[in-house]
Amino acid sequence: MKRTRHQSRLRMLHAMAFITLATLGLATYAQPAPDPSEVLVENRWAKVTRGDYEAELLKVPADIRGGFATDKKRVTDLLVRMLVGKSLAVQARASDFYKDAEMQRRRALEIDRVDAGLFIAQVEESAGRDFDSRKAQFELRARELYAVRGEKYRLPEQVDTSHILFDFSKRERAGAQKLALEARAKLVAGADFATLAKEVSEDPSVLQNGGHTGYFDRGKMDSKFTDAAFALKNVGDLSEPVASSFGYHIIRLDGRIASRQRTFEEVLPEMLAEERKTYINNARDAALAAIRSDPLSKMNQAAVDALIVKVDPELMRKANELAEPPK
Repeated sequence: MKRTRHQSRLRMLHAMAFITLATLGLATYAQPAPDPSEVLVENRWAKVTRGDYEAELLKVPADIRGGFATDKKRVTDLLVRMLVGKSLAVQARASDFYKDAEMQRRRALEIDRVDAGLFIAQVEESAGRDFDSRKAQFELRARELYAVRGEKYRLPEQVDTSHILFDFSKRERAGAQKLALEARAKLVAGADFATLAKEVSEDPSVLQNGGHTGYFDRGKMDSKFTDAAFALKNVGDLSEPVASSFGYHIIRLDGRIASRQRTFEEVLPEMLAEERKTYINNARDAALAAIRSDPLSKMNQAAVDALIVKVDPELMRKANELAEPPK
């Protein structure tokens, strides 16, 4: 009997949970879409609607757009800037200065720039959508490229080091070498590397990092420093004094990561991102090239030549001489 009552209670709880979830789901599903005409902020000149706000958000880079609205001040500041801009635009249109032909031309050029930017943005967005719709095709191409360019995706060997520096600019080379030998002897005798580095190293960053460089591969540091660091065999090994372009170093090996080939699965997102960027760039360049190579384009060469200001070379030379400060 107890078991039957327990089972009945469980069934009742499950039913209630199902009804609750269903109700929440219906409430979420039935929630109306935001009204783009809803006014967010206004004054006596202008209004900023939700649609205006969402259109303005499109200017924010896509990778950070989602987090923009997490900061109330950031949203408020944007709305205020938009309202100020709209208010100024309303006052400009209501004023007399657009009756001036020069102002009309300047306004028309600004409108052209906006329209051109929106058109190019649409070309890029369309190309991005086209790429995404054919992602499987590009994954096959990425696999082919990986097979051909595998070495491009090999991670180089890296070492992690700490060092103590004695700067050549502060003393003779012999003096720097002597101090380096003394520091090495203290380390061999058991001195703590980071503590000694903070006491004697002349690397400007030593107080923050205790002489620790972090991991690096060949080509990222001074060649003499790099050669000496990679020549160390075991973690904890100390170099002899090494002369780089900065001074004498004592280098300790703190770690080593062997070179390895990254798998296709590791590099696929990176490869697709590169291919997508190239695809979009090609679409944009094609749209621009079609305009630049339009066979109906022509130039009024005589009128263009008249724009060029001709300067007498001798007058230019004298002007430059006069402009030079006295020696």
